[in-house]
Amino acid sequence: MGESYSGREPCPYRIIDDVGGAYAMGAIGGSIWHFVKGWRNSPRGSALAGAVDQMQVRAPIVGGNFAVWGGLFAVFDCSLSAVRQKEDPWNSILAGAATGGVLAARAGPKAAAKNAVVGGILLALIEGLGILITKAFAPPVPSKDDLKHGDGGAPAQVGLAPPIPFPSFQAG
Repeated sequence: MGESYSGREPCPYRIIDDVGGAYAMGAIGGSIWHFVKGWRNSPRGSALAGAVDQMQVRAPIVGGNFAVWGGLFAVFDCSLSAVRQKEDPWNSILAGAATGGVLAARAGPKAAAKNAVVGGILLALIEGLGILITKAFAPPVPSKDDLKHGDGGAPAQVGLAPPIPFPSFQAG
């Protein structure tokens, strides 16, 4: 499909990138979480050993869970962009809903439907926030008065070079 609107890798490679990135985020976050949890739940005198032990045991599991979520999400996102022939926020929202539903499918259709709705709403909030941030930091759109010039050339803006005239080839 080529590059997406977000400037990320094209779809087949995006899945691998997302699985690896999700694993890394889960493993790092899980390391911090379970280190603190192991520290607090260990008996006096062995807090550091208990923290390191819990971190080593649980962090890879959290990383794997994140990788499964990231892989499913990326597969659904790429599939939707291929089917719809569009790269827009709806793909992410629908992929989040599908991921939530599939991950909860073992608990039954009611739980799958509930988690699909939660996944869709969560991704809609994330996509909406991303759009708001993008619009807030985007440069202002020039008005018609800014674009009007007597010579009909492009508006002069800081950082843009003037247009290069084409050479004229005259026989002679």
